[in-house]
Amino acid sequence: MIGNIALYSTAYILSRHGWNVLPTSRNTRGVDIVIYSQDGTKMHTIQVKGLFKRNPVPFGSNLNNLIAEFYVIVLLNELKSEPWAFVLKKENIIEKLVKRDKNRKVSYWLNDMKFLSEFKDKWDIIGYGY
Repeated sequence: MIGNIALYSTAYILSRHGWNVLPTSRNTRGVDIVIYSQDGTKMHTIQVKGLFKRNPVPFGSNLNNLIAEFYVIVLLNELKSEPWAFVLKKENIIEKLVKRDKNRKVSYWLNDMKFLSEFKDKWDIIGYGY
């Protein structure tokens, strides 16, 4: 349910910013949404991460799989409250990821939740589709 709220609230806001929004199928690796401008000249890829409360954000076991241009981290403090969205470029994410090695399994996590504050509702990072 949290994943759906994150995905569709992101799609709603992007649509209000003039983008044509195409959610991908659930099994598409690395990209959750493809957007393109009204005139078809701009296109971007977005990965959406939905969280309940301020927990570390998982980013998988291989940095090469981070293929989206933008990342939207949607935080729900309560299911009935409005979600908070943090909008970042791929570069912003990669520089803050922490590598974990547990039982010989490597994974990457965004632990610094305070870092996200500067990206709250920064939809202008993606721009407008008008």
